[in-house]
Amino acid sequence: MIRQSLKQVIAGGDLSEGRMFKAVGEILDGKATNAQAGAFLTALRLKGETVEEITGGVRAYRERLVQVPLNSRRVNLDRDEINVEEETILQTCDDKANGTRTFNVSTTTALVVAAGGVCVARHGIRTASPCFGAAQVLENLGVNLDISLTAFQQCVETLRVGFFFGPLLKGHAARVARLRSELGMRTVFNLIAPLANPSDAPAHVLGVYEPHQTEKLAHVLAHLGAGNALVVCGEGTLDEISVCGPTRISELKAGQVHTSTIRPEDFGILTAHQEDLRGGNARQNARIIREVLKGAPGPRRDVVVLNAAAAFVAADLDPDLESGIGRARDVIDSGKALEKLDALVRFTRACGTFVRKELPWDEVSYAATAP
Repeated sequence: MIRQSLKQVIAGGDLSEGRMFKAVGEILDGKATNAQAGAFLTALRLKGETVEEITGGVRAYRERLVQVPLNSRRVNLDRDEINVEEETILQTCDDKANGTRTFNVSTTTALVVAAGGVCVARHGIRTASPCFGAAQVLENLGVNLDISLTAFQQCVETLRVGFFFGPLLKGHAARVARLRSELGMRTVFNLIAPLANPSDAPAHVLGVYEPHQTEKLAHVLAHLGAGNALVVCGEGTLDEISVCGPTRISELKAGQVHTSTIRPEDFGILTAHQEDLRGGNARQNARIIREVLKGAPGPRRDVVVLNAAAAFVAADLDPDLESGIGRARDVIDSGKALEKLDALVRFTRACGTFVRKELPWDEVSYAATAP
């Protein structure tokens, strides 16, 4: 299948969702050689991935994920009587392999959103980067990330926030990661992975690296059955809402996608320079996050407030960004966001440390060690 699909893409043809599902499946299952997989991903990048191709890739990726059931009482966001505080799992996700050298905006945003009443379940991978890796920053904040999958579920359901950095992709996940690293460029996996949240979140705030991708990814989310979504790209390739210039936003609501452009001054926020958002190593970024959660004014607080507001809108907790901004500011100024971080540190440390046994990917288990 991969060879036929490769020929079709090289000839400039688009793949159906079903054919893309099979091609990506072969890559994930190790049935495609490195040469075939690399050529296929490169050809797709040069042609430009379609909505159907990305959708098929996400479905293949999701099929191979260990599912993380969270809160059996969850309901679809379209329900008028939804209780957002207890029944919504909201995905705030980004992919910063080649980041913009900002501090960890989305990690800070997740804590504010959780303190504001929306559940946030995030899954990531550990990176070697001392600057951008959310795992290293969270550990410098005191969070224990070496917890079991069960503990992660309990953490989300208890605190409405959780971070999991263990293996969830069955099959040849390590091989795929090496392939992406060897290619050294963005591929369709940069679009697929953030959409394959193991908690199957019905609401999404998704950052993308190119403005023309926002509408495309919003339509992909519609194909995947998402309720509400905001797909954003800020000036300077920020994969979040920017305070440095205009941000393109494609909003999915009631099955329809509407695209617009917003600017920080639209909300009474001063336009900042990208340098104002610069982070550092993991220890420095952890310090910056605590400063923001303590209420320190400035562009770093502003960018977190704007992105938290988008999450509140996606979760139907607020009708518009103006209302969401007010909620985000109140959450920070009241100390609730900092309290959420401290509660996360206490909970995860009480879980003890879990070490993954070297077993096949489909037989992953954890062995407890002393707290």
